[in-house]
Amino acid sequence: MNTTQKISTKVEKEGNLPEKKFRAGAISATIWLNHGQRANGEESEYRTVSIERSYTDKEGKWQTSNSLRVADLPKAWVVLQRAYEHIVLNEQDLFKQNR
Repeated sequence: MNTTQKISTKVEKEGNLPEKKFRAGAISATIWLNHGQRANGEESEYRTVSIERSYTDKEGKWQTSNSLRVADLPKAWVVLQRAYEHIVLNEQDLFKQNR
């Protein structure tokens, strides 16, 4: 079993759901909220972003890939920009609430 499969299994068992998903055609960027520990033992939260392209295979089944075609790059830029804006603006809102 490769690392990707191990991570996917762990996510499914813990019930980790996407925080937000942005889509432009077949390209999507998904924001994930993760929990970890800092070196000093303090718990922390951090976000990661995954990007993928959806397509149908020869049998007509939907599949996903993290490989993009040149024509996909403008849409990837759009969804990644939206994901970045979402993360940054939400962090600013959290900072304002903690004041």
